[in-house]
Amino acid sequence: MMTTADQAWQALADWQPQKLTDLVAANPDARLQALVRSVANIRFDFAKTHLDDAAVAILSNLAAAQDFDGRRKTLFSGGIANPTENRAAEHSAERGDGAPDSVHRAQALHQRMRMMIDAIEAGAFGEIRHLLHIGIGGSALGPDLLVDALGRQSNRYDVAVVSNVDGAALDEIFAKFSPEHTLVAVASKTFTTTETLMNANSALQWLDEAGVEDPLGRFIALTASPERAIEWGIDETRILPFNESVGGRYSLWSSIGFPAALALGWDAFEDMLEGAAEMDRHFRLANGADNIGLLAAFVDQLYANRLGSQTRAVFAYDERLRLLPSYLQQLEMESNGKSVTLDGQPLAQQSAPITWGGVGTDAQHAVFQLLHQGTHLVPVEFVVAREPDHLLDDAHHETLVANCISQGAALMTGRKSDDGARNYPGDRPSTTILLDQVTPHALGALIAFYEHRVFANAVLLGINPFDQFGVELGKDMAKGLAEGTVEFDPATQALMAAALGE
Repeated sequence: MMTTADQAWQALADWQPQKLTDLVAANPDARLQALVRSVANIRFDFAKTHLDDAAVAILSNLAAAQDFDGRRKTLFSGGIANPTENRAAEHSAERGDGAPDSVHRAQALHQRMRMMIDAIEAGAFGEIRHLLHIGIGGSALGPDLLVDALGRQSNRYDVAVVSNVDGAALDEIFAKFSPEHTLVAVASKTFTTTETLMNANSALQWLDEAGVEDPLGRFIALTASPERAIEWGIDETRILPFNESVGGRYSLWSSIGFPAALALGWDAFEDMLEGAAEMDRHFRLANGADNIGLLAAFVDQLYANRLGSQTRAVFAYDERLRLLPSYLQQLEMESNGKSVTLDGQPLAQQSAPITWGGVGTDAQHAVFQLLHQGTHLVPVEFVVAREPDHLLDDAHHETLVANCISQGAALMTGRKSDDGARNYPGDRPSTTILLDQVTPHALGALIAFYEHRVFANAVLLGINPFDQFGVELGKDMAKGLAEGTVEFDPATQALMAAALGE
């Protein structure tokens, strides 16, 4: 017997798309009203997608069948949103929206972080000019994005984020930073991550060999496991904890965001939190297709599970957001790259598409050939700002924006030619996200939107976006290979011997 969700998926399979040009031409005003939203001063434009009234109705029925309202309530109330690990997912509490006790604890830990920053600025650690932030995955991608996007004109501190265990990554920073003026932040939720601790040990050795007095005194731990940081050697007074119910890839709002708070200043960090909180309020209160996170998920499911798109491309037409595609790769694929449902059954639909992208206009001269004339249907997302962050001729920004908007139009309309090599089929979808400016508030709201979009997609699919056991498998295998505690197949053994010159 088909469930209500099964019936919705079947209705989606039976749904037939119309041409984009026909959809836009039929009733432009109504389409813009239905598929363009403004939240937190960000314009989300889905008008150039194949989503229509019938598809919205089908996907709204799917959301109801999958208990979107109930799962959303569980998320914001601090209930068990992550059932495989029997815990909450309380990143929104870091922004002030969640279970009261969790919100209170997050605020107290933010205050502890602010006091640490005040101490650094007051000279408690000596004359600090550089911050070396060591982490990996969510402990690195978020801080790196924030500092790169918002800290370009800041002269407060030099911040370097190192995640790769390849020694060349640290070596490059050691050559740039002076040990006597460097502070090291070690970010690890569990404080057991092999790559992070190996890099931390090398940084400790670097400070020691440079003659820095009390090199361990230059270390700050950002972790949900303070006892392990103490065991490693960091004094309790230099540990910035965060709630264990905050997932790694959702943790930049916690003490993991310390590098951004230090480099940008506390006011900027608070503005970022408030931008995210504004998006939280919208996502928690808006219903159906009026909810921008759910509407975006409708578009995602339309392409992944009806029109056969295996990838989703994100292009930031703003140099400050060049790290956004990399950040979204982890957020989307680690969250929703699953193959079983909440009740442990095989997932009947496609899970998260492969997220990729780049920076416009560079990407136009590299990958847009495939987008315009290749055989793959790739939903494209453009992210652009109305106002630039430079004082050069306005022509720079005008050309950038013109390229961004014209690419969306060209993907949709195409250009017919009897010469097949010069024929552009068109009918290729795009979404445009338009910010007023790239500010802490706007970036906070944008990242929170992507978090909620991931959650909405997970609800529609009936999966858990908050565990990541596939990551753990790779870690276990690597550890076993390095320690010789796991017996591998002959091909793997031969490859290891060749790689290590044995």
